[in-house]
Amino acid sequence: MAEVWTIGRLLKWTEQFFSAKGIENPRLDAEVLLVHLLKKERIYLYVHFDEPLEMRELAAFRALVRKRAAHIPVALILGEKEFMGLRLSVTEATLVPRPDTEILVQAAIDRLKARQEEKGAPAHFADIGTGTGAVALAVLHYLAKSTAETVDISSAACEVAQRNAAALALTDRITFHTGDLLAPLAGKTFDAILSNPPYIPDADIASLAPEVQRFEPHAALSGGADGLDFYRRLTKDAPAMLEAGGFMALEVGIHQAKAVVALMKANPRIGRTEILRDYAGIERVVVGWRG
Repeated sequence: MAEVWTIGRLLKWTEQFFSAKGIENPRLDAEVLLVHLLKKERIYLYVHFDEPLEMRELAAFRALVRKRAAHIPVALILGEKEFMGLRLSVTEATLVPRPDTEILVQAAIDRLKARQEEKGAPAHFADIGTGTGAVALAVLHYLAKSTAETVDISSAACEVAQRNAAALALTDRITFHTGDLLAPLAGKTFDAILSNPPYIPDADIASLAPEVQRFEPHAALSGGADGLDFYRRLTKDAPAMLEAGGFMALEVGIHQAKAVVALMKANPRIGRTEILRDYAGIERVVVGWRG
């Protein structure tokens, strides 16, 4: 007689298996993988605990479990990640969007909305190092009529961002460039310049979680010896590309905010700065305003 695997039994076994493999959120990951396979909402699992799975479903689920046990991020297994209510495609060419980056997006939305009302015209902003397009696309989605230009040095990342823009019906409000930081935007000005640049100090890369170290692009992580290489370049060149009263907003790593503020203040075009904290109280975003 074939062994019966109910939803409840399967989740319990998978949670234990993931825990033994050092997976950080074993129960959550088991549930996310199973609802993806079953094409259901998570609540379905709890009201159908005793429902047995078919053999083909078990085989497909085990294949997903093997991938996660190898520390492949859930988002890469599924090929997608939710960010600020938007479903975005992700690949190994891009960083997986993280909740901390929502602080950058919300800061941009709030300040660009006020700027639109003040100007009486749609805001135009740039997103540098766009990756999946998460930052730019979320701002566009929640800020009607605004437009964006994005840059990423990776053509593969740009292709992912373009697919996400098409899926969200935002293609007509965004332009994609492949190149190095601000270079493709030379001669243009913006209401805001946004970026979540690489900020991990090179020596810290080896100590990152396996999911990050093995499967996310190092070029999108490594920020040089002290993690500040890209901030030096952005704070030097971006202020000249801001319209009067415009701002630059940069996501930063732990303990980097004050150093980035100092870099901004060293540019005479930046009149004032702000530091915004994330959900854990960590200084996560630095905003600099052009006078």
